[in-house]
Amino acid sequence: MPIPTSIDRTKIPRHVAVVMDGNGRWAQRQGLKRTDGHAAGEEALVDAAYGALSLGIEVFTVYAFSTENWRRPVDEVRFLMNFNESLLKRRQHELHADGVRMAFSGRRDRRVPRRVLSNMQEAEQLTAKNKKMTLNMAFNYGGRAEIVDAVKKLIDDGVSSAKVDERAIRSRLYHPEFPDPDLVIRPSGEHRISNYLLWQIAYSELVFNDVLWPDFRREHLFDAILEYQLRERRFGGLET
Repeated sequence: MPIPTSIDRTKIPRHVAVVMDGNGRWAQRQGLKRTDGHAAGEEALVDAAYGALSLGIEVFTVYAFSTENWRRPVDEVRFLMNFNESLLKRRQHELHADGVRMAFSGRRDRRVPRRVLSNMQEAEQLTAKNKKMTLNMAFNYGGRAEIVDAVKKLIDDGVSSAKVDERAIRSRLYHPEFPDPDLVIRPSGEHRISNYLLWQIAYSELVFNDVLWPDFRREHLFDAILEYQLRERRFGGLET
């Protein structure tokens, strides 16, 4: 789908974050297993990411696996680990060829299989110098966990309480170099944040729609951008 002419190319958000939600419900409606819904979500991810690339978005963050997802059935967790690993193997060279940098936000702890961590590192190293867009995958990620980890770094760094401010905390987040998301998109009809980028979305615009993630395509991203461009962002100030 071409970019709608109604989109103002001078007002494209620098950073867009998406919650990839609704895979299980999509599968249930199709009479399939939940894992089939996750697999179907790959096409949505790739199409939306390339839609973001065509717009010139700098950072496109997707919620791939949360710290709470470990509570799901063992078979589903195992599938998601294997699926994300195979996704990296299948797509990293394609994304690299198109100038996309891959990044990952989240805890790289012992719960994540070593082979998955190895593939993440390989993708980061392969695409590190790419400049067109960063595809940031929030994997084993939780907003509260990120803040906890930042506070731990403050303590480990010996920062006195007198020197703890927003800048000190922000500099210890997983990717302090990224701009805060201008826009967060939550499909699937849910209207909550789900522990996603809690520090960074203080002034993000939120757009919700009813599309289940496997059916999400770049046109839904474009619609969200159009809605974003109709809003006035005041960041706590008054309209002038």
